[in-house]
Amino acid sequence: MTKPLIAIIGRPNVGKSTFFNRVLSRRHAIVDPEEGITRDRIYGEMEWCGQLIKFIDTGGYTGDDKNEFNKAVRIQANDAMDEADLILFMVDGKHGVMSDDKILADSIRKSNKPCIIAVNKCDEYNTDNLVLPFYEFGLNNIMPISSLNGRLTGNLLDGIVDKLKIRDSTGIATKKSEIRLAIVGMPNVGKSSLTNALLQKERSIVTPIAGTTRDAIDAQLKWHGFDITLVDTAGLRRLSKLKDRVEYYSRLRANNAIDNSNVTLILIDAVKGFSRQDKNIVDEVISKGKGLVLVVNKWDLVKKNTSTAKIFQDEITRKFKSLEHYPIIFISALTKQRIHRVIEVASEVYKRGRGFIATKKLNELIISIIKKNPPQSENGKQIQIKYVTQVSCEPTIIALYTNYPKKIKTHYVRFLENQFRKKFDLEGLPLILSFRRK
Repeated sequence: MTKPLIAIIGRPNVGKSTFFNRVLSRRHAIVDPEEGITRDRIYGEMEWCGQLIKFIDTGGYTGDDKNEFNKAVRIQANDAMDEADLILFMVDGKHGVMSDDKILADSIRKSNKPCIIAVNKCDEYNTDNLVLPFYEFGLNNIMPISSLNGRLTGNLLDGIVDKLKIRDSTGIATKKSEIRLAIVGMPNVGKSSLTNALLQKERSIVTPIAGTTRDAIDAQLKWHGFDITLVDTAGLRRLSKLKDRVEYYSRLRANNAIDNSNVTLILIDAVKGFSRQDKNIVDEVISKGKGLVLVVNKWDLVKKNTSTAKIFQDEITRKFKSLEHYPIIFISALTKQRIHRVIEVASEVYKRGRGFIATKKLNELIISIIKKNPPQSENGKQIQIKYVTQVSCEPTIIALYTNYPKKIKTHYVRFLENQFRKKFDLEGLPLILSFRRK
């Protein structure tokens, strides 16, 4: 076992996400005093004693069905337990044994999975006796911790390693080459539905209520030799429309998901059409230098003929000409129509974005361009572009060395960008032209 999987299970607000963030040494999951913030299961990795350990943070487990999310959260938690090599059952030492704790303990016993009970909120030495009531569960390996200040979390990690008998593991798992696809868009455009359709199972919680997904949720699949990580994100509203601080945090997670992605899938509601906010999301992705694919979802709900897709696409590029450089796919996550094309096209964009254009070809092109259409001189000063080379991929940055880099007009920059795009296969990729003095 090179990378054990640990499921963190417990009632709402017992400190699961706080522990998760602490051991991962970053704010990966949203933490807030409000109950029920974590709804889907969230993955993260850390290294302990030379061993990579993968954790799953889950939503708060409760038997109360008054809230429609509770049943879905329980399903997610049960799936996490099924998937895990060890269950980390977290309880609140200050509140003591609760009825939902007992229900969870029964489920854990039935799973026959290795388990450690972490009694949280034992913030000081004199609180360690808070573990005693939890022995009634009949589960061994009960340990006090404090997720908040980190007290005894190292002992807990040692306990996990010992429980799984991986203390003497010799190799550290290496990170596989993978494509990370962030799935973003307005609320309720079908991001989670697409994730589930691609995975062929309910990985993310789906309801008709906008805003169901609040965290960025990782899920893995294999695709023709590629390891694909899908990151389902919260719906991106305008900042002025954010209702509370949790929604604000959710937006931050979505932004981080874009930052850490290779390609971003921007979902658009086919019924509502391409809005200004959709364009704002596109601009945000492009500004981060990420490859992108426009995915028009709910295409099954649109009355159409043979030219409807072309009319839709032409309307987008007419309003926003820059979008003609990015692929557009029409799908239905509900009926699974053309969803395989999403991964196909995203993989093509990924491979395209990792390539370098030969310097010789770039300079041959710039010479031919300048002969026909040289840059406009200013105040009698002739602008010369002397040398061109690609200096970066992901994002694609082409450096143009010139005697007067600050005097290149905006319209000429756009002209050059179009010429580079015509000559080289850059579909789906932002292109940055960097003018430098030489």
